[in-house]
Amino acid sequence: MRRGASSFAILIPIVVALALVGFGLAVAGGESTALPGGGCSGDECAPIVAAATATPSPSPSAGLAAAPDDPPVVPVYAAAVIEAPCGATLYALNETLRLAPASLVKMMTAVVALDHAEAGDIVEIGIDGAALSLVVDATAMGLQPGDRLPLIDIIYGLLLRSGHDAALVIAEHIAGDEAAFVSLMNEKAVALGLSDTTFANVSGLDHPDQRISSLDAALLGAELLKEPLLAEVVATTEYQPAWTRGPIQNLNLLLAHYPGAVGVKTGFTTDASQTIVAAADRDGRLLIASVLHSEDLYVDAAALLDWAFANTTPAC
Repeated sequence: MRRGASSFAILIPIVVALALVGFGLAVAGGESTALPGGGCSGDECAPIVAAATATPSPSPSAGLAAAPDDPPVVPVYAAAVIEAPCGATLYALNETLRLAPASLVKMMTAVVALDHAEAGDIVEIGIDGAALSLVVDATAMGLQPGDRLPLIDIIYGLLLRSGHDAALVIAEHIAGDEAAFVSLMNEKAVALGLSDTTFANVSGLDHPDQRISSLDAALLGAELLKEPLLAEVVATTEYQPAWTRGPIQNLNLLLAHYPGAVGVKTGFTTDASQTIVAAADRDGRLLIASVLHSEDLYVDAAALLDWAFANTTPAC
């Protein structure tokens, strides 16, 4: 891959760590005119992406430093970099193309959870996370029947361990069932102006009706970070829930390896490949990069953030 030498010093340990954890197994430029309403799935996206304007370029609205370097070439289907808090677009590649999000969905699950419940609510657990994980081939927080945990602990399990069990428990606690909670998620997407996003479940499992664009994904990450409690969650590398089984670790390796990283969420499914919304804060400047359908999510996200910090001036 074509990366600057300065990036490799940071990125090599990330790639090694990625190989060690087996990422998904441990568990999730130009404006595109391709199927803005219907989206695409898996291999059928490839010709659409190839036909779209795929030369990476910064948005005309971005503040550029003098003689900026060209944006990096990232071998992904779609990507975006925005600046918080105003959401100014600094980089865009097929940014309205609707793709499978994988566990990026859990960002909205967490946002909606705190919209409708208190962090300290005690939740009675009736499902076995390990057994559920085997059935649906998804990551689990490790919930067990009989657990009584505050909602915030389950949100930690949702965002750090990408727990499918945590997502279902949150949905049932707040809305009674998953379908009702998904309706709340889609209502929130409309309220936030995420026009290229639709949700079909609470965890990010592949579904033909579940799609997000790279720009919407970055904006959703920014929305999550506006909630101080959720911002604290996604920046945490290890957390001890109110049980006796030991702490849980954050699957987002960028936190330990990228300077200034503060979150937010990774994902992987067969349809989505690797996905990430990555946020970093340097000298009080918060940038958020999203990458969809990547084969090296940390390398691609870090390359985009490196470029944006080095070649753009504050746009908010």
